[in-house]
Parts: sequence; structure tokens; C-alpha cells
Amino acid sequence: MTNSVPTVAHDQALSQGFADDLDPIIRFNDSLRLTSIELERRTDDELTHDGLHNPDPAVREHALYQLLARQGVEALPLVETALFEDQDPELRINVLWAIEKLPGERARELTLALASDKDTRVQEWARVFAWEMQWTQTDFRLAREAAHRPARTFDETLFLHINCDLYVRLSPKNDLWGHLLMSPRMLARVYGQALACPITQTRERRLVIAKTLKNLHEDGTDHYESFLFQGFTERPSATRGNFYFEAHARRPFYLSGRADDTSEGVIRDVMIPFAREGQWFLNPDIIVDGEPAIEYVRGRFQGWAYVNVERIQKHGGEFLFPGNSVLSTLHHPVAGMKTNTFLAGSFKGKLIDWDGDGILDLNYLPAHATADGEIDSDLDGVPDLPGATACIRALHA
Repeated sequence: MTNSVPTVAHDQALSQGFADDLDPIIRFNDSLRLTSIELERRTDDELTHDGLHNPDPAVREHALYQLLARQGVEALPLVETALFEDQDPELRINVLWAIEKLPGERARELTLALASDKDTRVQEWARVFAWEMQWTQTDFRLAREAAHRPARTFDETLFLHINCDLYVRLSPKNDLWGHLLMSPRMLARVYGQALACPITQTRERRLVIAKTLKNLHEDGTDHYESFLFQGFTERPSATRGNFYFEAHARRPFYLSGRADDTSEGVIRDVMIPFAREGQWFLNPDIIVDGEPAIEYVRGRFQGWAYVNVERIQKHGGEFLFPGNSVLSTLHHPVAGMKTNTFLAGSFKGKLIDWDGDGILDLNYLPAHATADGEIDSDLDGVPDLPGATACIRALHA
């Protein structure tokens, strides 16, 4: 039995990070982090130039993440420039997240300063980070208006910011692994931008993650994938849920290691597992379908993938382009032998005003999936093909 007090104050007391794990058992990704070699080969000077001057915001953000990983607080002067001067709000949000747990007072000062930023998206996220790190007593959940579009499949479509560590097995003896830290915008470019898509009445047991890979197809159109996650949610308070969900999705496995690339063959209907866990926080003043809406979600995830290292080496070592890795499994007789990459990362998502009318948008962003996690490219609530959890147009080309 849980004796937690169902109050917002209880949520505030538990807001800072995840519970400390004092168990001496080392998690797999922590062990890999200590022993793997870095696959990011740019010098600090090159990263500095890209972080400030590259015309591509995803490349700028990715470079800043690499510098923070290498230099820690020493990278803050450069990061401050990006936080206040970069023109891309998504980059600024993601970089603000990246400094959240740096030692010292400067991260706190920057976060509180940006809580009054002129960009409302940056402002919203700075308030979340300040609350989460207990740098303020002001709760980010306010009594405010929110727009819900009742004709849509999902009650909420939360844009997920995701950072990820990729650990690539480089030796058949398992004694050499490579590491690549992927910033949120770069992860979205390679694996797709994800939306968390709950339906209020079933969200404690089921959740769909819908992903869009921009411009992947040869004609410039987007590629869609989705996962139906199922699991349990523990409710320690009236405004917080702790969840653990797993997905098992059947999808094509491209032997080339690139989504939609059938040049080396494809295996249909490989069962791909994935796991996610974390917390969501409800706003009691925003009601959807008779219940408080999720305003903020955070968590961790892990899974497996296939990175075609040989092909990457033949093409100059370039990795960071759409679809250049496919999610995989250890259990399939063919895909399992190719699986060579462990993914572990974190995600955060929040209700945002997307159309600039001053009202939070619950389900404004289009999610190309059905409630059962099938692909619904035209958003009519009916699957393109029953049971298909990834766009399969390449199989019929």
C-alpha cells in the first residue's frame, strides 16, 4: 500500500531528477560509457565554430552538446552565447536542458533568467527546469486556458525532446565499443521526431509514440513509424504518475541499416522491442475528457539498433543523416546477428502554445498513428494497412 500524500507539494519534493541508485550493480550503459571510444572526431575548435556559425540548427545544437560533454562548465561561455543569441528556440531549449545538472550556480542563474525570455517556448521550458531542479518554489503548472481538438485520435500529442547515447559494438570479441552522444534535434533527424500520444481514459496502461522522419523518401515526403507501449502506472499522488511501459512492434528490418533502403534486402515483420519509464505530471486546472491533463512528462528509454558500420566507413564516416540506423532486436535469427548498437537516453515533453494564440495546445500536433499504434498517414483514424506500424511504401516500390 502507498501512503503518499496527493498534493502538488509532494510532487515538488520529488521533482529533482530520478531517485539515487545506491546499488553497487553497474548498469550496462554506465559500463559502456566508461570504456567506449568516442566516435565524434571534430576538434574543440571545429565544434566551437559549428556551435555558433553552422547554418543548420541541428548541427549547431549537436556541436554544443559535444562540447558540454567534453568540457563541462568550461563550455558555458560559448553555451551562454547560444542560449541568448541563437535564433532557433528548439536549440535553446535543448541546450538549456543540457546544462541542467552542471555543477555550480551558473546553470541556475541562466535558467532563471530565461524564465522571462521573450520566446514563450523557451520561457515555458525554463520554468520547468527551474522547478525540477528546485531552483524556484514557483510551480510551472498554472491555471490557464488550453485548446483540445475533440475530433482527433489522441487527447494529447506531446513533442518529445530526446537525447541519446549510442554504443556501437566494433569488435566481435566485445572488447571495443564506440560511443556517440546525440542531441535532441540530431536524434530526431536520424531516428525521427517523436510525439507522446496519450488517450486520457487509457493512458495509465497504453500509450502510442508516433514518429516522423522528415524528407526520407526519394520524392521528399515524410516517413512515419509508431509504437504502441503498454504497461503500468503507479499513482503516488493525485498529480503524478510513475510508469513503466514496453513496446513490441512488427516492422520491416532493412538489411542495409537504413530505413526504407531495400538495396540489400528486407525482412518483413520483425518484432522490435523497446522500453520506456518515467513520470508524468498533471495540471489539475486543465481538464480533458473529465480528467487533469498531462502537462509535463520525463523519462528514460532503452533498446537495440543496427548501425551499418562498414557502409558508413565507405562513405567517409558520415553518420548523421535521416534513417541511418534501424531499430532492431536480439531475438531474430538474422536481425539479431546484425544488432550491434545499444541505445539509452532520456526524454522530456511539455504542453506548449504552438500556434501563438496564448493558449496551450493539447493535441495540436498531427500524430500519424491510430490508437493501436498503426500508421495513419492521412489522419482519418483508420490504419493505412491493418497491423502496419511503419510506413512500408519502399516494399511496394
